[in-house]
Amino acid sequence: MVITQTPLRVSFLGGGTDYPEHFETHGGAVLGTAVDKSCYFTAAPFQSRMFDYRLRLAYRKVECVSHVDEIEHTPFRECLRWTGLTSDVEITLTAELPAMTGLGSSSAFTVGLLNTIYAHQKRPLPPLELAYRAIEFEREVLGESVGCQDQTFAAVGGLNVIEFRRIGHFVVHRVELSPERVRELEAHLLCFFTGIRRRAEELARAQTKRIGLNRARLTQMRSLVDDGYGVLTSSSSLAPFGELLHQSWMLKRELDGGVSNSHLDRIYRAGIDAGAIGGKLLGAGGGGFLLFFAPPETHDTIRARLADLTEVTFGLDAPGSRVIFNNTPEVSTVSRPHFPLAAQPMETDTRTKSRKKRVKEVA
Repeated sequence: MVITQTPLRVSFLGGGTDYPEHFETHGGAVLGTAVDKSCYFTAAPFQSRMFDYRLRLAYRKVECVSHVDEIEHTPFRECLRWTGLTSDVEITLTAELPAMTGLGSSSAFTVGLLNTIYAHQKRPLPPLELAYRAIEFEREVLGESVGCQDQTFAAVGGLNVIEFRRIGHFVVHRVELSPERVRELEAHLLCFFTGIRRRAEELARAQTKRIGLNRARLTQMRSLVDDGYGVLTSSSSLAPFGELLHQSWMLKRELDGGVSNSHLDRIYRAGIDAGAIGGKLLGAGGGGFLLFFAPPETHDTIRARLADLTEVTFGLDAPGSRVIFNNTPEVSTVSRPHFPLAAQPMETDTRTKSRKKRVKEVA
């Protein structure tokens, strides 16, 4: 059996610049973090000749099928087909938070499932290579208009600035903070579920059609990443970070009419009026989780104003997708599919003094 754990993510700044339609020509970067809320996969081999099915999948429902083509869940079906795992396995999914809420759950699903399958097949991948595979699968196999930050945070983990230079060449800059600074940042964050679930891919598709029209806004949003990095890595107050979140949210609302609505605007305004410095909807917009940055002494007031919403707490800087248990016996050789994406080795940079200048050079 193989068990994997894959984190969800919170994106602070730069979201929208992680689409190839933008960064391939103008560069992109996102400041965000993997969080300690995860999805878990298990994969257990079995001898199908003793059962009346060859594949068993368990998620919100259970599917027992004799052929991969019979699987109803499209990402499950196509991922199994793409990796050549078509029989003699039972795969189970569990998650700590619901899907379609802006925390990158769809890409965490893809990264986690691929990592589980590769561990089951005894051909594990390095973290960034795993992210590239997930991006290729979602964009080329599923045909979805997804960005590239969710898969990268899910695979690599950590609190990072991720530079998107071109497909297959991302640079992960670890944001090196002391444990005390991380706790200080966590203490300023509040997150509430708006009660609205939506398909991020539909919103993303609409936004990518407007990338040309939104180029100036995206450039501004990209510049806020460097500013946010500077605030976090300084020894001064974190309050300007909340102001940057507010600036970014105001810009993001202008990308497309589906990003926000009057109901979401009222929730955001209520949080600001109760003491929050800034905030944003997580993910593509339209619903899901709303993040606030607020001085700790204002949190009780904000909670009281938003008492009809469900609050979710999380820790930052979580590890990327990982195998937490593996006792799989040797399995028969599985033909390795062709992956046309030319992946680059993982690049990381933990130095802080020259990072800002270097990132700006590729913007």
